[in-house]
Amino acid sequence: MAKKVLIAYYSRRGENYVNGSIKNLKLGNTEVVVGKIKTMLPDADVFQIDTTYEYSKDYMTCIEEAKKELHDQVRPEVKNPLESIDEYDTIILGYPNWWGTMPMVCYTFLESYDFTGKTIIPFCTNEGSGMGSSERFIKKLCPTATVLNGISIHGAEAAHADREAKQIANMVES
Repeated sequence: MAKKVLIAYYSRRGENYVNGSIKNLKLGNTEVVVGKIKTMLPDADVFQIDTTYEYSKDYMTCIEEAKKELHDQVRPEVKNPLESIDEYDTIILGYPNWWGTMPMVCYTFLESYDFTGKTIIPFCTNEGSGMGSSERFIKKLCPTATVLNGISIHGAEAAHADREAKQIANMVES
């Protein structure tokens, strides 16, 4: 029986930090990688984790908003949440590295469902900070899930991350 896969991700469009400068991105880096994974896993369902409010369009203001959320341990409400994840065996979880971890809305997502017996495959886009502490937090938030080692993808190289996307797809199939 084939595994039922959910690709859940948070991604920021618009102003982003790319190779040392601010650039306006039509699609966020994480979203670009999700597109590559979806091509390799066409039967996977995709869910964009988003907040019910918008962060500032200005990148520098947005990162300060994210820093405050982390400091205050805010759990932003998920816009249009999934009713259930019961049907999925594997969840690919993608997000940018914000202040050494996932955006806080990803914490909300992980705390909203029962991941018992599920496999979580994290991947993170970043400009050099790798996975940060996000894997540790995923394991803490989902202690009854199997959390595989995450894949770190340099955000500026997202458009060329075919090897990493294939690596993630292969983790599902193994």
